[in-house]
Amino acid sequence: MVSIQSGAALAKGLFPVVGAAGVTTLRVGFSALILLAVWRPWRRSLERGEIGAIALYGAALGLMNLLFYLALRTIPLGVAVAIEFTGPLAVALFGSRRALDFAWIGLAVLGLGLLLPLGETSTLDPTGAALALGAGLCWAGYIVFGQRAGRAGGGRAVALGMAVAALVVAPVGIAEAGADLLVPATLGTGLVIAVMSSALPYSLEMFALTRLPRPAFGVLMSLEPAVAALAALALLGERLTLVQWGAIGCIVAASAGITLANRRSGSRRQEQKDIV
Repeated sequence: MVSIQSGAALAKGLFPVVGAAGVTTLRVGFSALILLAVWRPWRRSLERGEIGAIALYGAALGLMNLLFYLALRTIPLGVAVAIEFTGPLAVALFGSRRALDFAWIGLAVLGLGLLLPLGETSTLDPTGAALALGAGLCWAGYIVFGQRAGRAGGGRAVALGMAVAALVVAPVGIAEAGADLLVPATLGTGLVIAVMSSALPYSLEMFALTRLPRPAFGVLMSLEPAVAALAALALLGERLTLVQWGAIGCIVAASAGITLANRRSGSRRQEQKDIV
């Protein structure tokens, strides 16, 4: 999380040079090259069903990154991550029927309501908030399509999906930044952003998942909006209001709560199966 959000802060600092779309192109493009070199997905041909799933997964991944970076132009990093986090929260809560789940939904809605520019006194940019919500929607699609694409092989699907994402965002980034993308210093910074935002955290997550129970991993990941806000404070000097910190706390608590609730529900279902 520290790697991802520090990479996002570094990316925001590059916006004045090549724009948000240009930075997205560098990040996703370099990430695709790294993942393709590591996984070499061309060693096995794809089945027809796998092609469609990976295309949707990659498109969602590309749009998620693009909309998120576009949102960062006008709203703080911590706020953007918290708003975007509603996407995976919605996936986790979709179809829930337990009373406790509705309490977590209410807490997440409260946090989102405190963040969004719904009142006359809000200073948050409405366009930036809308873009962050769009990124959250794409994140939800990324999860759903990623489950289907994963049948082609986890690392292989990620590499091919990232390549599709690069094809989606590259035209927008090239149109915005043009030849400025090829300046050596910019390319070097883009490579660092790609490593910090994709290659390194994906590797660390794989390492963590082999040593942590999945529920514990999920609860720790729920802290990401808070980590993003702290990274932005340290690297960009972005200071949030007490209301914004409270809203982030609501979303973090809702995410951790639904993760733990799903764990207990899964444990009860497994116990019932064992009894049967």
